[in-house]
Amino acid sequence: MAPLLPTSSPGPSGLVFDEPAPRRGGLPLVLRRLTKFKSMDFELAFWQLTYLVVAPRRVYKQTYHHKQTKNVWARDDPAMLLLIAACLTVTAGVWAFVYGASWAGAVALVLRMVLRDFILGSLLVALVFWLIANRLLLAPGTSYGVTENRVEFTYAFDVAVNSFFPAFLTTYVALLPLAPLVVRDNWVCLLLGNTLFLIAGLQYIYTSYLGYQALPFVARSEIILAALLPLFGGYLLSLLGFNIARTALELYFGQPWKSGSSNPIHI
Repeated sequence: MAPLLPTSSPGPSGLVFDEPAPRRGGLPLVLRRLTKFKSMDFELAFWQLTYLVVAPRRVYKQTYHHKQTKNVWARDDPAMLLLIAACLTVTAGVWAFVYGASWAGAVALVLRMVLRDFILGSLLVALVFWLIANRLLLAPGTSYGVTENRVEFTYAFDVAVNSFFPAFLTTYVALLPLAPLVVRDNWVCLLLGNTLFLIAGLQYIYTSYLGYQALPFVARSEIILAALLPLFGGYLLSLLGFNIARTALELYFGQPWKSGSSNPIHI
């Protein structure tokens, strides 16, 4: 069930803002709660993951709830991180089985997907968008140095995590049964594989756009949609003969697709 939004009376901008809450030193709260499973709301995290795929705009309604009740825009519950990491672990295991990897290769693949692709990748994307948002996307007249009207880095990381999940389902999961088709040397298979990566890119960009659009002091979130131009341009050029899916598999696993072979998988 979707959580209810708060019913507090809105202020002039339509939101209720409190005074900044004092911050505790040390690690962010979301990291301090990584081992406190009993306090995690996995039901809410599962609901959010589901709607990130079918209706991502609904997920960002939660940002108002966090700001009004906890005076932060970002989540403080690591349940979603753990659920996505679990999904990546299972997916890596299946890919390792398909490629006939050893146990060591399977473990290496899990570490690559979880630590590099998901965690490190999301942190790097969050850093880029955090800098862009605070310098280019704020509403006119908003002071860059005012803490209350700045994008939190933890919120930028949340947006990157949210954007990763639907793209992960498209390129890591949906590609599994389609891999024997998209690697073939014909234009129809090339179109199928390249379109799959186009969809993943669209999902990532659109979900990121919704994340920054949800903040009331961000007025230029449409700038993020400018990334659609090179995405579509690259897609159209790739249809001239560049198989993105086959190339991605070869780069990721170190050799061409061959189901069931004894393939070493390196980090």
